[in-house]
Amino acid sequence: MASSVPVPMPADLLAAPAAQRAPRTVEETGLPFFFLVELLVKVLFQRGQLHLPELASYVKLGLGVIDPVMVFMRQEKMCEVMRRGASGTDADIHYQLTDSGRQRALECLARNAYAGPCPVPLAAYNAQVAAQSVANMHVTRPQVQASFDGVVVNPAVLDQLGAAMNSGRAIFIYGAAGSGKTYLAERLQDLLQGAIALPYAIMVDGEVVPFYDPVLHLPAAQQPEAPAGIERAVQLDARWVRGVRRPAVLTGGELTLEMLDLRFDSVTRLYRAPPHLKANNGIFIIDDLGRQRCSPLELMNRWIVPMDRAIDYLSLHNGHTFQVPFDVVVVFSSNFLPERLSDAAFLRRLGYKIEVPALSAAHYETVFRQTCAAYGMEFDAAAFAFLLQRHARGATPLLACYPRDLLRQVRDLARYEGTAAQLNEQVLDWAWNNYFAGANQRQGADDMAVQERREPKSS
Repeated sequence: MASSVPVPMPADLLAAPAAQRAPRTVEETGLPFFFLVELLVKVLFQRGQLHLPELASYVKLGLGVIDPVMVFMRQEKMCEVMRRGASGTDADIHYQLTDSGRQRALECLARNAYAGPCPVPLAAYNAQVAAQSVANMHVTRPQVQASFDGVVVNPAVLDQLGAAMNSGRAIFIYGAAGSGKTYLAERLQDLLQGAIALPYAIMVDGEVVPFYDPVLHLPAAQQPEAPAGIERAVQLDARWVRGVRRPAVLTGGELTLEMLDLRFDSVTRLYRAPPHLKANNGIFIIDDLGRQRCSPLELMNRWIVPMDRAIDYLSLHNGHTFQVPFDVVVVFSSNFLPERLSDAAFLRRLGYKIEVPALSAAHYETVFRQTCAAYGMEFDAAAFAFLLQRHARGATPLLACYPRDLLRQVRDLARYEGTAAQLNEQVLDWAWNNYFAGANQRQGADDMAVQERREPKSS
């Protein structure tokens, strides 16, 4: 992890599970003894011979917790001690499974194949989420301006987004495709302050749910200081990953109702946590609402209880239902108007409905200039004036995506011809016709029809 400037930990985090001392006994883990036996059996089965420090490091538990479990496994003839090396020290001692232990491991893996870092109890996870709740933060105008510095966006929209982040309610962002809705939604993550802690896995009713996802849970720019009053010699519970940036989880048209439940894969024999659970303490973005394989009404009805009560209910494959926190800023993004997607009951639960309109001509020029600089092209005022005429001629809105998409085609043509990319009316006209797929011909036909109506018919 890159070095960073530490920030003080809030008082509520000092008492949270992730800030507490590592467990020294089996009882202090909050997990059943025989669960730890099964976990270690599975780890040894998959990883082969290990000496005790390696095993302890892999499952994120101290030697004081591991040692009595290994003693029990040796007494039950599930593992045996092997000596490798000639130093005569404990470093030469390795553990490996016996035939009986391998049979036990196969039975355990058939039920749940998880064999990673030791999980934390569900109650500890719930307490940690509450201590680092996203609802405890406040966003100010200077923070919004700093986060969106250099981004071309309507100032009124920024004010709406900033206020919405303080509301604790769901946000509905809508506008034409290409207006920049998704980009703005993802940038909201930069407004979330502070690092959080996440468990590698959670234990629920004897089942293990893997949780930490290195793709979604990234290191924070600023790392928290060690909790006050705890000496550096005291090791914190290693079952938690600390210094994680508040997550921003994005789902789109691929989202189904089944994905929002806890799923058990019968092939891998592993659970898969739903995306909104992994988004806890951060932002959960549902992009392209209205284009999922389920109806928007079904999808939105799924969120009524979580958004009202800040809790959700999930079920294990054995039918056991349990409660988890729903501590997320929910952001819906859609090309459709809100009233087209849901009923009045759900719309009342959307705290903010924010439209992202087309750009003004001045903002459009700024985006165009920025894109020229990014692609190494010199801005040409005459060529840009020609582009504005094409927009006006077809009543095409000035959307934020067009400069990038059109200038990318100009760059592609220059690469094909082996020349430096230069702006002029000809290349922009060529890119426009490619991009809008026949809009030019349709506009030309419309112009001819208008001209025919204006000219008097000859007798």
